[in-house]
Amino acid sequence: MSRIKKKFEDLSQNNRRALIPFITAGDPNLEVTLKLMSALVDSGSDIIELGIPFSDPIADGPTIQRASERALAGETSLSNVLDLVKTFRETDRETPVVLMGYANPIEALGVDAFVARAAEVGVDGVLVVDYPPEESSALNLALKENQIDSIFLLAPTTLEARITDVAALATGYVYYVSLKGVTGAGHLDIEDVSKRVEQIKKHVKVPVGVGFGIRDGETARAVAQVSDAVVIGSRLVEEIEQSETENIIKNVEGFIRSIRKAIDQV
Repeated sequence: MSRIKKKFEDLSQNNRRALIPFITAGDPNLEVTLKLMSALVDSGSDIIELGIPFSDPIADGPTIQRASERALAGETSLSNVLDLVKTFRETDRETPVVLMGYANPIEALGVDAFVARAAEVGVDGVLVVDYPPEESSALNLALKENQIDSIFLLAPTTLEARITDVAALATGYVYYVSLKGVTGAGHLDIEDVSKRVEQIKKHVKVPVGVGFGIRDGETARAVAQVSDAVVIGSRLVEEIEQSETENIIKNVEGFIRSIRKAIDQV
């Protein structure tokens, strides 16, 4: 059983929802990212989504774009990110880690080389933002052969046929993007999210996480009521961006604890 599947099963047995924070590897630097990963777990996170910095992150809003820029300015590469996971695994062999990014860095390294290295260092899932199901067969096959979960995005504009395509390939969980547009945008319509998650669950057999538009305990609790997991990215990256380096860990821990507390009220 994969770490991701085990995590969701353990949470389900206790009627709890998963908290999945997103941070960009290398923002503000790799040393702080490593400390952040442990701090996220200590504060109540269940799965960590680790962003691979990229120079043209088309699906991301300004906040996560700036995080990528800071990471790239520090010369953070995909190889660095994989090394980071390896180091994290020296002290934490339980917490699932999902790499989230774009196709270009993976293709530059080579799909097979990337997946082999990801498996070696202890990556649990991979989400490639700009790989639709019909273009990801080689990656999905390699991930499956190496017992790494394939995570897919679904959006408010996703047609039912595409949901069916994703359902046939997705393992671990699916990530429902609850707003149209880029990360960090807009207003959360919980009633609409609830309807869409219900529709998705008619097709997919894995848990459904919801992200985009979650900024505080109130929105996190509302999303937790209609999903299996709460994914929080832009607001967390803002916390990192706006904190002095020496205060990042403390501020992030406080923020994540407040989100965990809100989710656990469901």
